[in-house]
Amino acid sequence: MMIRPKMGFVVFGVHKDGLEDPMGVKFINDELIEQGKSAIKAKGVDLVENDIVVAYKKEAKAALAKLKHDDSVDGVILYSGTWVWASEIVAAVRDFERCGKGVIIWTAPGSQGWRLVGTLALGASFKEIGMKYRSVYGLDDETVEKVACFSRACALRNKLNLSTVGAFGGRGMGLTCGVADPSQWMKKFGVDIDSRDSMAILKAADEATLEEIEEVKETLIKPYFEELPPDDVCTERSIRLYLGLKKVIEEEDFDMYVIQSFPGVADMYAASCFAQSMMLQKGIPTATLCDYNNVMTVFLLSNLSNDPVYYGDFQCIDKEKKEVKVIGDGACAPSLSGPMKAKFAHHGLPTEGEAGGLSVEAVLKPGKVVMARVGRDNGEFEVILHRGTVYTPDPEELERQRKISGMWFWPHAFIKMDVDYDLGVQIWNGEYITLAYGDTEIYDTIKEFCYLMDIRLIEM
Repeated sequence: MMIRPKMGFVVFGVHKDGLEDPMGVKFINDELIEQGKSAIKAKGVDLVENDIVVAYKKEAKAALAKLKHDDSVDGVILYSGTWVWASEIVAAVRDFERCGKGVIIWTAPGSQGWRLVGTLALGASFKEIGMKYRSVYGLDDETVEKVACFSRACALRNKLNLSTVGAFGGRGMGLTCGVADPSQWMKKFGVDIDSRDSMAILKAADEATLEEIEEVKETLIKPYFEELPPDDVCTERSIRLYLGLKKVIEEEDFDMYVIQSFPGVADMYAASCFAQSMMLQKGIPTATLCDYNNVMTVFLLSNLSNDPVYYGDFQCIDKEKKEVKVIGDGACAPSLSGPMKAKFAHHGLPTEGEAGGLSVEAVLKPGKVVMARVGRDNGEFEVILHRGTVYTPDPEELERQRKISGMWFWPHAFIKMDVDYDLGVQIWNGEYITLAYGDTEIYDTIKEFCYLMDIRLIEM
């Protein structure tokens, strides 16, 4: 589900406490402030409001210190009520920002109180000291959405900090573009990478009870799939693998995880496709082949969409039609299938898992999507970002496209993208592409996240 940010809301201005201008009008327009607060709350942003208008150092220190020490607060909205002596505020805001929380200055149009002047004076002070911030001007819906996107980006950064990636196994299928430097992840994101042997999953899988297996069938299979899978060893092991993964992740308190899949558990026990599908369905960020860049992408998008995230191989491009085909290697949240319900298939490739296992057969539902990929260029993080529209080909074309891929039983997404495909092939930083259903609210939030994290953004 889309992340719900929690932001401090601090009104600043020297001309406060009911002070009136020479025309007898209050410098601070309380009605506009209330309008702004209501508008941003309607965008899903919770506010921690300061009880006084901040004008002086003592007030600024107290307000920002309170927000700084509240771990649930993701950033602060500094709302310009009037002109202010920037020197009274800048030190407290700098101290707040250095703890890893975002800062945005916001005000409403109009001459009353000279509030734009206060916004510019404070923002310029932040520029002088090299501090990251955003500044927006307006109360229209587009401007309020900018404040909301920045707030979500602050929440993403805050949620990512102190989180843990569980790692089961090593690099899958030689995927060099998915490896991670644990020290770099800690330095850049505040994320710990904690490895576990895959045998921990298999042990937990074997301990799963028949009652737990039946519960999975009732609560996760029947609601989403056209029919139950075959009652055989392959099905039982696939479900057990999901239960084993779920147990270990809960016990270890992992926020996301990667799994080697093949070679590994897919050769010894069962393909991980069903387990991965169920984890994605439940909103747990995961990636196959121990692709750390992919799991970071899934984490970001999972927190910004009300639907599960899908990832698959960037399998084929039709430059003339400006569309791509993305085929997942057996894993897909079944609720994304449309208009028909998802089905079951066997994994199908002995070279990628001799033990076999359940995979998900699905064609993704139509809708606008945002696609992204976290990667590295010469060791530095980057994010490739673009928009597209998932569509369903007509039945004859759909059947043809599924057959020519050779893997008709794996999940398919057909996406229209108006981009420079030659550039895309050159710059793309992995075999996977990850998508989330949504539009501007996701796209712009990822842009703001990259700004906050000093990550290179490539917009296709």
